[in-house]
Amino acid sequence: MTDPQSDLLDKIRQQFDSSPYPRIPLDKSPKNDPNELYIHNLVTSFYLRDQKVIDTKGRVILDAGCGSGYKSLILAEANPGAKIVGVDISAESIKLAQQRLEHHGFDNVEFLATSIEELPSLGCQFDYINCDELLYLFPEPAIALKSMQSVLKPDGIIRSNLHSSIQRANFFRAQKMFRMMGLLDENPEDLEVEIVVETMQALKDNVLLKAQTWDTKYTVQENKQDILMNHLFQGDKGYTISDLFDALRLSDLEFISMVNWREWDFRDLFKEGDNLPVFLGMSLPDLSIEDRLQMYELIHPIHRLLDFWCGHPQQAQSFVPFSEWSGFDWQTAKIYLHPQLNTSNFREDLITNVTGCGILSLNKYLSTHKQVVTLDSSMATCLLPLLDAPQSMLSLVERWKQFRPVDPVTLQPIDHEKAFQLVQNTVKSLESLDYLMLELQSH
Repeated sequence: MTDPQSDLLDKIRQQFDSSPYPRIPLDKSPKNDPNELYIHNLVTSFYLRDQKVIDTKGRVILDAGCGSGYKSLILAEANPGAKIVGVDISAESIKLAQQRLEHHGFDNVEFLATSIEELPSLGCQFDYINCDELLYLFPEPAIALKSMQSVLKPDGIIRSNLHSSIQRANFFRAQKMFRMMGLLDENPEDLEVEIVVETMQALKDNVLLKAQTWDTKYTVQENKQDILMNHLFQGDKGYTISDLFDALRLSDLEFISMVNWREWDFRDLFKEGDNLPVFLGMSLPDLSIEDRLQMYELIHPIHRLLDFWCGHPQQAQSFVPFSEWSGFDWQTAKIYLHPQLNTSNFREDLITNVTGCGILSLNKYLSTHKQVVTLDSSMATCLLPLLDAPQSMLSLVERWKQFRPVDPVTLQPIDHEKAFQLVQNTVKSLESLDYLMLELQSH
């Protein structure tokens, strides 16, 4: 008697052996994709949790379910000095991943053809685990999460995700239909993809399954990967926010944040976010983060992935929130530029902006939100020293005063308190958008 789960695992392995994912050219580099680098830079998630800026040198990162290695390459590019370990059940994918990292000049890497359940046998503890587009293929997400939890350092962080059962419902309908047609009995290949294309093209355009899951431009040659990863995806399943939190509890893991947390703000769904209907306005402060996320998904299920960060349960928050900082705290604070903003292009444009007294838009260098972020030259000059090293708040204020020594209205020497307030407001704004990071210095 065959084991259904073992049989499904074999089918999944066969699918990725015959069509490694993601199918991205070997020479493609993520260097010009700051948003991807931002997500995969350890500084981002550790700062979000601890309000501390870490050094990536010497860190050990696991890419669990690394596939053909493109995310491994992003992790290597985003975290200088870190060691990357990639594992995947597909031996063909592992070969491609190894070739990819070697092609881009990374040698502090290791790739192994093994399963998530076998992670404890590696005898290694990890600072960070990236498990992207894999968790939903397990019979129970907690199985994989428990295995990763067992090899995660006490202060480590896991990034993983689940398919949303609500947002992705239409594709699950398509998979069920093609399963009924026998296209998923074995590993789907070109013939099965051709049948999907013929079937979908033959449907009327207003038929819901076609309207909701199909691009009329899809072809067997150019869109095989899209069809395999959607309409013919072996083992694909969907989950809710409640399922996600249940899996974390079963794995003794603590939720940190959604990876794209700005796109999960419940208030953003209303015309007047600061003036909610009375009942919601009264009850919202008492809702848990789980309930808030669940309500968002029920009202506006736009996210294919429930993409999250988690880790071992931590002691109570040890840092002081900015809202509680004293004047002395602000004066001694250390300011950092997010490493993904520290590029040669940004440096050149920043210098041009400062010397030309123009307006600098930050979104093209790092865009983690829809808000347009601009700086005038007087504030941009404060960022210049951050390209070389973190700076104290007072040093940034003094730099701004040198650039603007007099009040433009009174022509009197600029008041220190006024200058401090102006720089502080800018720093607060840029920190809230992740361009800057702040650390409270010990007294």
